[in-house]
Amino acid sequence: MRAVRSAPFAVIECAGNLDELVVAEWNAEAERIFGYTADEAVGRRLADTIVSEPDARTFGRSLGQESAPRRCTHARKDGRAVVCEWRVAPVLDDGGEPIRLLCFGQDVTEQVKAFEKVKEGDMILRAILGTVDTAVTRMDRDGVCTFHEGKTLPSLGLRPGQFVGMNVFDEPPAPMDMDPMRRAVRGEFVRTRVEAYGMAWETWIIPLTDERGERNGAVSFTQDATEAKLREDELKARLDLIERQQQVIRDLSTPIIEVWDSVLTLPMVGVVDSRRAADVMDDLLAAIVDKRARFAILDLTGVEVVDTKTASYLIELIRAIRLLGAEGVITGIRPNVAQTMVSLGLDLSGIATVGNLRAGLKLCMQRVAAGGAAPNGAPPRAPGGAAPRLPGSGGR
Repeated sequence: MRAVRSAPFAVIECAGNLDELVVAEWNAEAERIFGYTADEAVGRRLADTIVSEPDARTFGRSLGQESAPRRCTHARKDGRAVVCEWRVAPVLDDGGEPIRLLCFGQDVTEQVKAFEKVKEGDMILRAILGTVDTAVTRMDRDGVCTFHEGKTLPSLGLRPGQFVGMNVFDEPPAPMDMDPMRRAVRGEFVRTRVEAYGMAWETWIIPLTDERGERNGAVSFTQDATEAKLREDELKARLDLIERQQQVIRDLSTPIIEVWDSVLTLPMVGVVDSRRAADVMDDLLAAIVDKRARFAILDLTGVEVVDTKTASYLIELIRAIRLLGAEGVITGIRPNVAQTMVSLGLDLSGIATVGNLRAGLKLCMQRVAAGGAAPNGAPPRAPGGAAPRLPGSGGR
């Protein structure tokens, strides 16, 4: 009994009859587990200490025989619950009659909690695998598949557990790309998307580590991504269409017209903001270089409003045209636009401005004529150096 009292498990000796067991011995481990000292427990009914009446009767019925292990939930002295696994054995007298009952208990509270946690996790996993169109594969640290389940496996032409026992580092039995799984087993997170059986499949392969932080294989999740891919393709098509439409709008909003050899005109209509002015500069400068133009007419007849930053852009555009060896002409400035430019204190000296596009084109033709021989395709100079007549001008 001295050895039993110091054992690393609870030992409770009970006396009495089958209906009312009384605590006769209570070792140190029982005191640690249940919070009652031996003085508090010895002499009391077992049902008044740690077990309920039904459990006490079950223990009592064990007086006649050794029983299989049983688990009971007990209330400690401080009210906390503790789970113990018990083995009980009767103590017999010389005549073979049971006179006492030895109860050997081990605290399994943490094991029960861990088991319940695993059980709950397994229940959640089974619910997911049975409901969501996914497939889950587990590979150990050596690359051997230990788990292969999922609702979507039949859609992939596979059966549950088909990969179990297969090593990802071996040659696959069917044409399959095993490289992503091999990389994940080596510790790399991998995400792939493939198309098979007329569907799109997305797979996440996550490397695992053990409690020491060492590589412990990987787990993969494969999910049907067909609908997501269709939405993605549809969105991409819409974005491409919008981009093409915007390009058409930009082209229509900045129509650069070659009205004469070496003369370009850019009629602008509507509101000109900073972004549109920047697009105009890019397109017009490129056209001047491409057409080798000498003059560029910027017609603002259809422009009602410009902001202060845009007005500065227009002046910068004329200066940029000069840097390319051409000359810029502004035509059709409305009164409010003129006021904006003046209020900014912009230097308009040296910039050719005329009232309308007709006058601007006439000015350009006069300067072309004054510059010497007409360009290829341009009308010949009038006698006496007069400017050539414009089409439809009636000789004016």
